[in-house]
Amino acid sequence: MAGIKLQNVYKIYSDGFTAVDNFNLDITDKEFIVLVGPSGCGKSTTLRMIAGLEEISKGEITIGDRVVNKIPPKDRNIAMVFQSYALYPNKNVYKNMAFSLELHKMPKEEIRERVMNAAKILDIEHLLDRKPRALSGGQRQRVALGRAMVRNPDVFLLDEPLSNLDAKLRAAMRTEIIKLHHDLGTTFIYVTHDQTEAMTMGDRIVVMRDGVVQQVDTPQRIYAHPVNMFVAGFIGSPQMNFIAATLIQKNDGSLFLNPGENTIPVPESIKSEALKSYIGKQIIVGIRPEDISDNSTAISEHKNSVLNGLVEVRELMGSEAYLYIKYGSERLIARVDKSSTAKADDTVTLAVDENKMHLFDKETGVRIE
Repeated sequence: MAGIKLQNVYKIYSDGFTAVDNFNLDITDKEFIVLVGPSGCGKSTTLRMIAGLEEISKGEITIGDRVVNKIPPKDRNIAMVFQSYALYPNKNVYKNMAFSLELHKMPKEEIRERVMNAAKILDIEHLLDRKPRALSGGQRQRVALGRAMVRNPDVFLLDEPLSNLDAKLRAAMRTEIIKLHHDLGTTFIYVTHDQTEAMTMGDRIVVMRDGVVQQVDTPQRIYAHPVNMFVAGFIGSPQMNFIAATLIQKNDGSLFLNPGENTIPVPESIKSEALKSYIGKQIIVGIRPEDISDNSTAISEHKNSVLNGLVEVRELMGSEAYLYIKYGSERLIARVDKSSTAKADDTVTLAVDENKMHLFDKETGVRIE
């Protein structure tokens, strides 16, 4: 087993494009790390540099106690699972799983033992004689995982392994991979653009944008304390609402936000010395959809933090509903109880939970602490 360390790692292509910019991360042994971000943010390139499939332009990658910059992929004792599964179409499941072990001239009995153990864990023993074309997407993904498992690697690298599956199967396979990580006790690095996968699977999440790490933390911390507007908007579904508001100070010293016609008090829980420098200026208020309610109890509880808006669209999502609200020139989403009677073209009063607001610098997008 092995921890991994990336120090000042860059990937700069010959045309000068920087795909990964000064990446630093310490991954502990047996940790499940998720790299998440939009397409083109550098997460897969980072994974490929760890695997040795991409050359590092600058910096150092350590796996265990070895600097692996110049070590070829086959000697890094890592296993990679690809989005495309990359199975050999002319070989059956058993041969696909055994192939890498056969290349290393491992004894046949040991190969069989490893393949059968992996097949049992993944519940694919009954598929060992089938060719990949006779398998479903989920079964192919299990075979790809099994092929990685038999090598007993120090590190599993998974590059968007579930993106080709339908929503129901994707959810089921998330659970399978989490269980597999627990059972194997091996370091996992998982790349995805799906923030739901990141939130449900990772011990820690690395949020990336344009090759730069934005935030590294636990899912709970990233959700509750995003460091900037990009992270706040990327993590969470539906995404966080952002409203421009002026910060005002009343004669008694209390602080209020003025988003349009309404005012929202700034609670003691989010006041700070840094906030005082923004008095009289516009800042960005972030409010998650679940922290906006049309419930009468919430309106009574947060009577000093209400907004009036026009419902443009209502989406019933089963146990809850999404209200798409026009508030002045802004657009908001409120995640409300399915019992809400609000419908399109209704004017509604909405309570904002002021204790759960997030405040950001309008120019830089950085969280105001």
